[in-house]
Amino acid sequence: MSTESRAVPRSACETSVGGTGYLHRRYAESFAEFGVPRELPLCGGWIIERTVPGSDLPDAMGCYPLFACCDWSRLHADLADLAGKLVSLTLVTDPFGDFSADLLCRCFDQVVPYKQHYVTDLSRPTTDFLRRRHRRNVAKALEQLELETCEDPSAYLDEWVDLYAQLASRHGIRGLRAFSPRSFALQLSAPGLVMFKATAGGQLAGLHLWYVQGDVAYGHLGATNDLGYRCMASYALYWYAIDQLRHRVRWLELGAAAGVSPQGPGSGLDNFKAGWATDTREVYLCGRILEPRRYEQLSRGQGMGSTSYFPAYRAGEFSAAGTVAP
Repeated sequence: MSTESRAVPRSACETSVGGTGYLHRRYAESFAEFGVPRELPLCGGWIIERTVPGSDLPDAMGCYPLFACCDWSRLHADLADLAGKLVSLTLVTDPFGDFSADLLCRCFDQVVPYKQHYVTDLSRPTTDFLRRRHRRNVAKALEQLELETCEDPSAYLDEWVDLYAQLASRHGIRGLRAFSPRSFALQLSAPGLVMFKATAGGQLAGLHLWYVQGDVAYGHLGATNDLGYRCMASYALYWYAIDQLRHRVRWLELGAAAGVSPQGPGSGLDNFKAGWATDTREVYLCGRILEPRRYEQLSRGQGMGSTSYFPAYRAGEFSAAGTVAP
């Protein structure tokens, strides 16, 4: 882990309700079906408070897919205030978070390298980094597709819900990552959301969602239908996103390969994202025990004392839930 801070421009946190995208209250509220959004007031981040299965005790997790906050230097104080109020907290760090190795280790009991996320430095010309195969596929896709930026993403809620339902069915996505229409309504209306649309012959082929936070645009979710697959809409939409976002941000955050465990180099999604990237950044899975006695009791009661999963009493909770790449 780097010992240097990795700053996110303060403009990411300048709205009256705490920021755009993953920093905004509305994004946290999109997980209300799974728990109670809880603000960390000093650092400007959000977590989701949940009830531990088989008990009436609360623990918490960061919002999917990443925990972002405005001031990482004050996270420790927020966590100290949670002591005794929650059993534990688990989150995955923002690859562009302004933190150091020392800061994470002061805040958490466990800090584990989780995944390498692909990132793109938009100060570099696309021709410097885009792979030859990607260039060929972009050219083919652009011959078949029309692309546009959706001025009002919320107006496309029904189309997006239908596209994502097809994706969820195809990949067996369930649970937290399945997202309900209500959840998507909140996400599409959160400040910083940018939606790109691909059509072929007037028919919808795909939609991609990005969140702009300061100098970074985070690739949130994307979905294409059968027409989009045939026309390679994902290639055209990524190309278009680079063109449209280049004058708004310095960095693109492309996420990682899908799954709770890294698929590693060579998987289809891994190769696709690598083809657009200029570098990678590590994200960390972090856990803190906030009520040690309760944590030990819950873990022992589940027979999970020797597992490396955190929190131990929730081991296996995502093993069959499907996923979308964070």
